Amino acid sequence: MKARILIADDHEIMRQGLRTLLEKNRGLEVVGEAANGREAVRLAAELSPTIVLMDLTMPDMNGIEATRRILKENENLRVIVLSMHADRQFVSESLKAGASGYLLKNCAYDELIRAIEAISRGQTFLSPQIAGVLVEDYRTRLGAPAIAADSPLSEREREVLQLMAEGKSTKEIAAALHISVKTIETHRQQIMRKLKMRSVADLTKYAIRHGLTSL
Repeated sequence: MKARILIADDHEIMRQGLRTLLEKNRGLEVVGEAANGREAVRLAAELSPTIVLMDLTMPDMNGIEATRRILKENENLRVIVLSMHADRQFVSESLKAGASGYLLKNCAYDELIRAIEAISRGQTFLSPQIAGVLVEDYRTRLGAPAIAADSPLSEREREVLQLMAEGKSTKEIAAALHISVKTIETHRQQIMRKLKMRSVADLTKYAIRHGLTSL
C-alpha cells in the first residue's frame, strides 16, 4: 500500500522539488500541497494523507500549530517536520505537538525516504543533528530547576499572537479568523495579561522564541 504524502511548505520551489523526488518512488504518492499551516489542516482533513511533510515557519498558521490541529482530528496520521531550524525550541515544540519525525532541509533524499519508511512502521525518526540537540538539552536540564513547559496561551490566543507578530492589523486578523474586531481586541488583552507584556515588540520576541513565527 502506498504512503499518501501531503507536502506543507510556503515555498513553491521546495514543494515542487519534494514532489519530483518523492514521485520517483513507487511506494509513495503525493496527494496534495499546502502553502501555509491553515491550508495544511484543511487538506489533511479533505485528502486523508498518511504522512504530512511539515515546514515550521509558514505564514498565517505555523507548522507547530498545524501539527497540533491535524493530529487532534486524526491521531493515526503521522507528521514529519522538515525544517531549516535545528535549535532546541523548535525541535521540542514540534515533538510536544505530536510530530513523529524531525529532519533538516539539507538532509539527503535517502534520509528522507528512510524517515518515511520508519514512520510508516510506527517508529520515530530524527536527523542525527537533531538527536544531538535533544541529548545536549537533556544534559543541560538535569542540573536546571524545573519550569513549566506548557504555554499559558490557548490555541486561539497562539493563533492571534502569530498573526500579530506577522504585522497583521486587528481588522486583518479578525477577517482571517472570521471573528469580530472586538473579540480580537479581547484576545490581545488576554495575551498581554497572561504573558505580562505591554508592547507588540515584546509579544513578537515571545512568538519568535516559542516557534510561532520566524520573523
